[in-house]
Amino acid sequence: MRALPVLMLIVVAAWGAAAAAAEVADRLHGPRGEFVDIGRRRLRLVCEGPRSDAPTVWLEAGAFGGAADFAAIQQKLTGRGLRSCAYDRAGMGYSDPGPGPRDGAAIAGDLAKLIAASGERGPFVFAGHSMAGLYLRLYTARHPDQVAGLVLIDAAMPEMIDAPGAQQFVDRFTTLARLGAAVGSLGLTKPFYLMGDRIGLPPEGRAEKRHGFVSGRQSRTALAEVESWRAAAQQAAAAGPLDPDWPVAVVMAGPAQSGAWTESREAPAQASRAGFVDHVEGAGHRTLLGLVHGDRTAAAIQRVVAGPGARD
Repeated sequence: MRALPVLMLIVVAAWGAAAAAAEVADRLHGPRGEFVDIGRRRLRLVCEGPRSDAPTVWLEAGAFGGAADFAAIQQKLTGRGLRSCAYDRAGMGYSDPGPGPRDGAAIAGDLAKLIAASGERGPFVFAGHSMAGLYLRLYTARHPDQVAGLVLIDAAMPEMIDAPGAQQFVDRFTTLARLGAAVGSLGLTKPFYLMGDRIGLPPEGRAEKRHGFVSGRQSRTALAEVESWRAAAQQAAAAGPLDPDWPVAVVMAGPAQSGAWTESREAPAQASRAGFVDHVEGAGHRTLLGLVHGDRTAAAIQRVVAGPGARD
């Protein structure tokens, strides 16, 4: 009988030691980039690559993500001579929290302030991953004069919200986000610090991704964004369709498939006069942004930056 309390004590001690080690490791890595004041709040911004006559690429992360998610893509774009900017949304990563609700309108509003304060000059190519498709659909409709093109990386579209099975998916995703917020707020994710990067990032981005993975504040903000998923979809749909003159690339993980969700994701490229779709076999939803499969994503971005008629 005495063995059980001893075993429990060992488990608790090991858990605490792992959490403490994670805390130390996290503090060894400061964030890249700069902090930009958007009016009593600061957002962390990471811009890399040379300034040129080519459009700068603004990168918008999906749910649970931030600038760290694009560390590999930015590295690849810089290698191609392109300038890019990624950032942490309010309350995510290293950015200050923002007022609720964290829906598409709030996020698009923050992005407009950040771009205005950044000193970057448009028009821009906007690239978004996953849920960021909703935010960019709204943002580009509100600021069409800033748009040189659009790249949608396994991105959600507002029309998907009413597709068969969509509500069940959103409900499951929300449940997962609630669990993550509860566990993260209690600090119980810290021992799993090394599991934080499932994208395949370079070292600096990997450290930042792990920081967010064990952050209770980020997990609570991510929940607030996920809970506003339907509102963000409705706001994006109400903004109207994309301009067919904009070059639009759709990059999707895995082989081409049929179905309502695939059709919704491909539709922006099909509606564009200079659109194209690339299905990346072997890639996963996250690894489209990583060192292994990110070359195809970077190539799609480069093609949109080059403008209509460009080839890989």
